[in-house]
This record gives sequence, C-alpha cells and structure tokens, in this order.
Amino acid sequence: RMDLCAEMLSCAFVCEPAVTMCASQITATLFLGGADAAMNPALVSRRNITLIVNATLEYPCPVYHGVECIHVPVSDVPHARLCDHFEDVAQHIHENMTGSTLVHCAAGISRSPALVIAYLMRYKKLTLHQAHEWVVSCRPFVRPNVGFWRQLLHYEKVLCGNNTVKMAATSLGVLPKVKDSQDRTLPSCVNG
Repeated sequence: RMDLCAEMLSCAFVCEPAVTMCASQITATLFLGGADAAMNPALVSRRNITLIVNATLEYPCPVYHGVECIHVPVSDVPHARLCDHFEDVAQHIHENMTGSTLVHCAAGISRSPALVIAYLMRYKKLTLHQAHEWVVSCRPFVRPNVGFWRQLLHYEKVLCGNNTVKMAATSLGVLPKVKDSQDRTLPSCVNG
C-alpha cells in the first residue's frame, strides 16, 4: 500500500514545450493526455513512451520508431461501449515493460481517463472511488461522460463485488456521486 501512496504523490503535469502539449503523469510509467501529447515527438521521446493507446475516432495513430499504438475507436458519447476495451487496454498497459505508456483521447478529459481508471482498478486493485481520486489528483479536469461512469461502475462491481460510487440526480442531470464522507466504511476491492 505504501508503494501506491508513493506513486500517487509522484503525479506530475508534464508540458513540452507549450501548454497545449501537456500530459499528466499518473504513475512512473503511465501518462494521460490529449491527442496533442501523442503528436509531440519530443514528449514521446523524453518520456520513453513505447505504447500509445489512442482512444479516438478522429485522430490517426502516430507513427514513431519503437512505439506500438493501440487504436480504441470509440466516440465520446454516453452510449459508446468503451467497456469492451477495458480488459485489453489494461492488460497492454500492465504488460508494457519496455517503457512508458501514453493513453490519450481528443482532450484527455473523458475517454482516456476512463481507460486509465479501469487499469488502476484492475491492476492496482483500487476501488472506483480510489482510482478516480488518484486520476483527479494528477489531472484535475477529467470528466468521463455519464455512460462511461456507468460502465466503470459495472466494471467495479465485476472486479470488487460492490460499488464505491453511485449515480445521483442533480440539477445538471444524472452524475456520479462518491459515497458520503460520513460513510467511513467505504468498501475495498477484495476480489482479485
């Protein structure tokens, strides 16, 4: 558990060279960003990116020597089935031992954070609540769409047997709500 805490504290926002070329460091070898990060050869080289996960329909996989690119052709709409890719993407990230991984979508706000959260739940054994907090601590402006939240909730239920986040009706529509802070007995992911 201490290793996870150290990794969470090492989150960094990596910009090279312009503010639009930003990727957020989630772990020592995992970065999250928008398409501009993937199209930045200096960032890819400097961060030793050897795997790019491209979660867009609108951007082609960049071609770099020694870099594998996995294309996840999913729209950023609530009915898109991003969950069909959770296991495969998480496994590829986990098995990338030759360098770092960059997971990106168009802006690094919805699709790619959802994939990173799924990875953290699967391989770091975090709850959805913990994984979301981790990613937000590294990249504060992530906002997976409501459909991706529902898919992450289902994935958490499969992995952990319970949910640590619920959907709630608000004035802005149905949004995810982390269980009340008074609930000091948040379930942990004990399966797996």
